[in-house]
Amino acid sequence: MAKKHDENLCKFAYWNGFAVGAICTRVEANPDCQGRNRIYIMTLGVLAAYRNHGIGSKLVASVLDYFEAEKDGKLSTVDEIMLHVQTSNSDAMEFYGTKFGFEKGELVENYYKRIDPPHCYILRKKLR
Repeated sequence: MAKKHDENLCKFAYWNGFAVGAICTRVEANPDCQGRNRIYIMTLGVLAAYRNHGIGSKLVASVLDYFEAEKDGKLSTVDEIMLHVQTSNSDAMEFYGTKFGFEKGELVENYYKRIDPPHCYILRKKLR
């Protein structure tokens, strides 16, 4: 039996009954701040034919809205939201930076094992 996770941290977007996008995040320990946590965006994807219709933005906004609703409750130990973005993915860096105020952080070399280039940047947004 699988442990049920918080459904507000992983969501699908539907168009005419078909899943066209998804976001999946998790709450994890923040190694930079003992006793504190962060939301980590594991994946965000929208099928190519449905991009540029605000679906990805709505998925990210739904996670940020959930944080706002639970910042004094379930998510009271969460201080930031972060993700890894491949160095060549300028569209993603612009999407997160322009629309949501994420800041580009350090370069992580050889983060990815099966894609080229294998390097990524950490993008993060302080929530408190």
